[in-house]
Amino acid sequence: QVQLVESGGGLVQAGGSLRLSCAASGRIVSINIMGWYGKAPGKQRELVASITSLGSTNYADSVKGRFTISRDNAKKMVYLQMNSLKPEDTAVYYCNLRVGSIGSWGQGTQVTVSS
Repeated sequence: QVQLVESGGGLVQAGGSLRLSCAASGRIVSINIMGWYGKAPGKQRELVASITSLGSTNYADSVKGRFTISRDNAKKMVYLQMNSLKPEDTAVYYCNLRVGSIGSWGQGTQVTVSS
């Protein structure tokens, strides 16, 4: 079983930055995809960014050029550097680890961007 714990959320003004972290523990297969998903009020949870165990990244169009996902395989960590934040980035951000079709989720961390 995999456990994921997010941290780093908070309240920030538009244009500001935050760095989210996710610590993974438990039985982790080395080949996996880790990602960040955001769930805004009244909307479905959507992929923000993902990164494979080999470092290939994928971003939602809305965050390209502003957010950067990275990971440290040795520490079993994944990060999301969020720059130039906008009010529409406000959401609960969830860490996800996927092996094939099986995914695990963290409890989420709130990011609120004020205008």
